[in-house]
Amino acid sequence: MIFEIPNVISADELSKVQSTLAHAEFIDGKLTAGWYAKAVKHNRQIKGSDAKDLRAFVKMALLRNPLFQAAVRPKHIHSILLSRYDLGMEYGRHTDNALMGQYRSDVSFTIFLSAPETYEGGELVMEGADDERSYKYAAGSAIAYPSSTLHRVNPVKSGVRLAAVGWVHSWVKDPAQREILFDLDTVRRSLYAQSGKSDQFDLLCKSLANLTRQWAE
Repeated sequence: MIFEIPNVISADELSKVQSTLAHAEFIDGKLTAGWYAKAVKHNRQIKGSDAKDLRAFVKMALLRNPLFQAAVRPKHIHSILLSRYDLGMEYGRHTDNALMGQYRSDVSFTIFLSAPETYEGGELVMEGADDERSYKYAAGSAIAYPSSTLHRVNPVKSGVRLAAVGWVHSWVKDPAQREILFDLDTVRRSLYAQSGKSDQFDLLCKSLANLTRQWAE
Protein backbone atom coordinates (compact mmCIF):
# COMPACT_ATOMS: atom_id res chain seq x y z
CA MET A 1 0.00 0.00 0.00
CA ILE A 2 1.41 3.35 -1.12
CA PHE A 3 -0.27 6.37 0.42
CA GLU A 4 0.16 10.09 1.03
CA ILE A 5 0.14 11.56 4.53
CA PRO A 6 -0.67 15.28 4.22
CA ASN A 7 0.64 17.90 6.63
CA VAL A 8 2.94 15.70 8.69
CA ILE A 9 4.87 18.89 9.40
CA SER A 10 3.03 22.18 9.90
CA ALA A 11 3.96 25.38 8.05
CA ASP A 12 5.60 26.90 11.14
CA GLU A 13 7.58 23.74 11.85
CA LEU A 14 8.59 23.45 8.20
CA SER A 15 10.02 26.97 8.22
CA LYS A 16 12.22 26.08 11.21
CA VAL A 17 13.38 22.83 9.59
CA GLN A 18 14.24 24.59 6.34
CA SER A 19 16.18 27.26 8.24
CA THR A 20 18.20 24.59 10.03
CA LEU A 21 18.94 22.78 6.79
CA ALA A 22 20.00 26.02 5.10
CA HIS A 23 22.87 26.39 7.59
CA ALA A 24 23.70 22.72 8.12
CA GLU A 25 26.78 20.81 7.02
CA PHE A 26 26.19 18.01 4.50
CA ILE A 27 28.28 14.96 3.58
CA ASP A 28 28.29 12.50 0.69
CA GLY A 29 25.15 10.32 0.79
CA LYS A 30 27.12 7.29 -0.37
CA LEU A 31 28.40 6.89 3.19
CA THR A 32 25.02 5.50 4.31
CA ALA A 33 24.21 3.45 1.21
CA GLY A 34 24.36 -0.33 0.91
CA TRP A 35 27.23 -1.73 -1.12
CA TYR A 36 25.22 -2.08 -4.34
CA ALA A 37 23.37 1.23 -3.90
CA LYS A 38 26.54 3.32 -3.66
CA ALA A 39 26.92 3.26 -7.44
CA VAL A 40 23.53 4.92 -7.99
CA LYS A 41 23.24 7.22 -4.95
CA HIS A 42 24.22 10.80 -5.71
CA ASN A 43 23.03 13.14 -2.98
CA ARG A 44 24.18 14.71 0.27
CA GLN A 45 23.07 14.17 3.87
CA ILE A 46 23.18 16.30 6.99
CA LYS A 47 25.75 15.57 9.69
CA GLY A 48 26.49 16.73 13.20
CA SER A 49 24.20 17.79 16.05
CA ASP A 50 21.61 19.21 13.64
CA ALA A 51 21.09 15.69 12.29
CA LYS A 52 20.28 14.32 15.75
CA ASP A 53 17.78 17.08 16.51
CA LEU A 54 16.02 16.83 13.16
CA ARG A 55 15.82 13.02 13.33
CA ALA A 56 14.12 13.32 16.73
CA PHE A 57 11.70 15.92 15.35
CA VAL A 58 10.79 13.78 12.30
CA LYS A 59 10.15 10.77 14.51
CA MET A 60 7.91 12.83 16.80
CA ALA A 61 5.96 14.28 13.86
CA LEU A 62 5.22 10.81 12.50
CA LEU A 63 4.28 9.26 15.84
CA ARG A 64 1.70 11.98 16.52
CA ASN A 65 0.06 11.49 13.11
CA PRO A 66 -3.05 9.24 13.33
CA LEU A 67 -2.98 8.24 9.65
CA PHE A 68 0.63 7.09 9.93
CA GLN A 69 -0.19 5.15 13.09
CA ALA A 70 -3.21 3.40 11.54
CA ALA A 71 -1.59 2.49 8.23
CA VAL A 72 1.97 1.67 9.29
CA ARG A 73 1.56 0.38 12.87
CA PRO A 74 5.12 1.36 13.79
CA LYS A 75 7.10 -0.67 16.28
CA HIS A 76 10.34 1.24 15.63
CA ILE A 77 11.03 4.24 13.38
CA HIS A 78 14.73 4.05 12.58
CA SER A 79 17.58 5.12 10.28
CA ILE A 80 16.19 8.61 9.54
CA LEU A 81 18.24 10.64 7.04
CA LEU A 82 17.95 14.29 5.99
CA SER A 83 18.89 14.51 2.32
CA ARG A 84 19.74 17.30 -0.11
CA TYR A 85 19.70 16.99 -3.90
CA ASP A 86 21.38 19.80 -5.84
CA LEU A 87 21.50 20.26 -9.61
CA GLY A 88 22.09 16.92 -11.37
CA MET A 89 21.86 14.80 -8.22
CA GLU A 90 19.71 11.66 -8.18
CA TYR A 91 19.26 8.26 -6.57
CA GLY A 92 19.04 5.51 -9.16
CA ARG A 93 16.86 2.41 -9.15
CA HIS A 94 17.20 0.37 -5.96
CA THR A 95 15.41 -1.52 -3.20
CA ASP A 96 15.99 -0.63 0.44
CA ASN A 97 17.98 -3.00 2.64
CA ALA A 98 15.84 -5.58 4.43
CA LEU A 99 17.76 -5.19 7.70
CA MET A 100 19.22 -1.97 9.10
CA GLY A 101 21.13 -2.60 12.27
CA GLN A 102 18.85 -4.49 14.66
CA TYR A 103 15.65 -3.51 12.85
CA ARG A 104 13.76 -4.81 9.83
CA SER A 105 12.65 -2.34 7.15
CA ASP A 106 8.95 -2.99 6.46
CA VAL A 107 7.81 0.49 5.44
CA SER A 108 9.86 3.29 3.90
CA PHE A 109 8.84 6.93 4.00
CA THR A 110 9.82 10.25 2.46
CA ILE A 111 8.79 13.60 3.91
CA PHE A 112 9.05 16.31 1.26
CA LEU A 113 10.72 19.44 2.70
CA SER A 114 10.95 21.60 -0.43
CA ALA A 115 7.91 23.14 -2.12
CA PRO A 116 7.46 21.36 -5.49
CA GLU A 117 7.48 24.64 -7.44
CA THR A 118 10.98 25.47 -6.15
CA TYR A 119 12.74 22.62 -7.95
CA GLU A 120 12.40 20.79 -11.27
CA GLY A 121 12.82 17.04 -11.51
CA GLY A 122 13.56 15.12 -8.33
CA GLU A 123 10.38 13.04 -8.49
CA LEU A 124 10.20 9.90 -6.35
CA VAL A 125 9.35 7.09 -8.78
CA MET A 126 7.85 3.74 -7.72
CA GLU A 127 8.08 0.77 -10.06
CA GLY A 128 5.30 -1.81 -10.28
CA ALA A 129 5.12 -5.07 -12.20
CA ASP A 130 4.02 -3.38 -15.43
CA ASP A 131 4.13 0.38 -14.83
CA GLU A 132 5.63 3.13 -12.73
CA ARG A 133 4.32 6.22 -10.94
CA SER A 134 6.05 9.41 -9.88
CA TYR A 135 5.35 11.40 -6.72
CA LYS A 136 6.16 14.99 -5.79
CA TYR A 137 4.06 16.18 -2.87
CA ALA A 138 3.70 19.50 -1.09
CA ALA A 139 6.33 20.46 1.46
CA GLY A 140 5.45 18.96 4.82
CA SER A 141 3.60 15.99 3.30
CA ALA A 142 4.91 12.43 3.30
CA ILE A 143 4.63 9.26 1.27
CA ALA A 144 4.89 5.78 2.81
CA TYR A 145 5.38 2.57 0.85
CA PRO A 146 6.54 -1.03 1.32
CA SER A 147 10.32 -1.18 1.63
CA SER A 148 10.37 -4.02 -0.89
CA THR A 149 9.39 -1.60 -3.68
CA LEU A 150 11.83 -0.78 -6.48
CA HIS A 151 12.13 3.00 -6.59
CA ARG A 152 14.36 5.90 -7.60
CA VAL A 153 14.69 9.68 -7.35
CA ASN A 154 14.89 11.38 -10.74
CA PRO A 155 17.72 13.86 -11.42
CA VAL A 156 17.15 17.40 -10.15
CA LYS A 157 17.11 19.77 -13.14
CA SER A 158 16.96 23.02 -11.19
CA GLY A 159 16.61 24.20 -7.60
CA VAL A 160 17.19 22.08 -4.49
CA ARG A 161 15.26 19.06 -3.29
CA LEU A 162 15.25 18.59 0.50
CA ALA A 163 13.68 15.50 2.07
CA ALA A 164 13.63 13.39 5.20
CA VAL A 165 13.68 9.66 4.56
CA GLY A 166 13.49 6.76 6.96
CA TRP A 167 12.31 3.25 7.66
CA VAL A 168 9.87 1.53 9.96
CA HIS A 169 9.92 -1.84 11.65
CA SER A 170 6.19 -2.50 11.85
CA TRP A 171 4.29 -4.57 14.41
CA VAL A 172 2.70 -6.24 11.35
CA LYS A 173 5.32 -7.08 8.73
CA ASP A 174 2.97 -8.35 5.98
CA PRO A 175 1.78 -5.39 3.83
CA ALA A 176 -1.46 -7.15 2.87
CA GLN A 177 -2.30 -7.70 6.54
CA ARG A 178 -1.50 -4.06 7.34
CA GLU A 179 -3.87 -2.98 4.58
CA ILE A 180 -6.68 -5.18 5.94
CA LEU A 181 -6.24 -3.70 9.41
CA PHE A 182 -6.20 -0.18 7.97
CA ASP A 183 -9.40 -0.80 6.00
CA LEU A 184 -11.16 -2.24 9.05
CA ASP A 185 -10.05 0.68 11.19
CA THR A 186 -11.28 3.15 8.55
CA VAL A 187 -14.69 1.48 8.44
CA ARG A 188 -14.82 1.37 12.24
CA ARG A 189 -14.19 5.10 12.54
CA SER A 190 -16.73 5.88 9.84
CA LEU A 191 -19.36 3.68 11.52
CA TYR A 192 -18.78 5.38 14.86
CA ALA A 193 -19.06 8.83 13.27
CA GLN A 194 -22.40 7.85 11.71
CA SER A 195 -24.05 5.81 14.45
CA GLY A 196 -21.93 6.02 17.59
CA LYS A 197 -21.24 2.94 19.67
CA SER A 198 -23.40 0.03 18.49
CA ASP A 199 -23.40 -3.78 18.39
CA GLN A 200 -21.88 -3.64 14.90
CA PHE A 201 -19.19 -1.24 16.08
CA ASP A 202 -18.32 -3.50 19.01
CA LEU A 203 -18.02 -6.58 16.78
CA LEU A 204 -15.81 -4.68 14.38
CA CYS A 205 -13.59 -3.56 17.28
CA LYS A 206 -13.37 -7.17 18.44
CA SER A 207 -12.33 -8.44 15.00
CA LEU A 208 -9.79 -5.67 14.53
CA ALA A 209 -8.25 -6.33 17.95
CA ASN A 210 -8.13 -10.08 17.43
CA LEU A 211 -6.54 -9.81 13.98
CA THR A 212 -3.97 -7.37 15.35
CA ARG A 213 -3.25 -9.76 18.20
CA GLN A 214 -2.86 -12.64 15.72
CA TRP A 215 -0.60 -10.82 13.24
CA ALA A 216 1.50 -8.58 15.49
CA GLU A 217 5.01 -9.68 16.35
